[in-house]
Amino acid sequence: MAEDGARNEAGVPLVEAIREAIIRGEFVPNQRLVEADLSTQFGASRAAVRSALLELTNEGLVERIQNRGARVRAVPLDEAIEISEVRMVLEGLCAAKAAEAVTGEEVRELQGIGRSMREAVSGGDLLGYSALNQELHRRVREIGGQQTASRVLERLRGQNVRHQFRLAMHPGRPAVSLPEHLAIIDGICTHDPEAAERAARAHLRSVIEALREVDAQGPGHRL
Repeated sequence: MAEDGARNEAGVPLVEAIREAIIRGEFVPNQRLVEADLSTQFGASRAAVRSALLELTNEGLVERIQNRGARVRAVPLDEAIEISEVRMVLEGLCAAKAAEAVTGEEVRELQGIGRSMREAVSGGDLLGYSALNQELHRRVREIGGQQTASRVLERLRGQNVRHQFRLAMHPGRPAVSLPEHLAIIDGICTHDPEAAERAARAHLRSVIEALREVDAQGPGHRL
């Protein structure tokens, strides 16, 4: 674990700050992560940076190369598909649990996210839609309350989120995934665990197919 209390100058935990920088694409796959540079960038000690990089290595976001230090781990397509296959099972479980546990207030919240997703797609706001996508999946996990599945999914998210983000930016993809997300919301909000699980699994199958299709289009389109 990173040093207790290790935070950047903005007060964000150092591990979280570096993790989010990787996820947002500030550091690209295979880019070296130099401790001295990160120490300056995040306003933290080199010891804290080293500890954070070790934790991120354990999460699968960073890899350490002998005699060359740390770098952002590039997740290949076949591994991204495997991760999505595991997510398909666990996201389905969480959606079913959410349908059983959802409250009236949470129903209104999920429906509000659905409306915002519709607006983002109709307005061509791909970044906004991508953020709402992540928010929806997070809230489904939280509402479902399956802590073990949630921890595994959060870890997998870190490894696969760059594929997910770039897929969301792919032309035409949001229009495909929007009804899939709305079906998940509908299943949960109508307290139908089977429908919610079925919708979540169908969405992840669609993600897997889209990953393969985008990769098959050639180097100019690869994730």
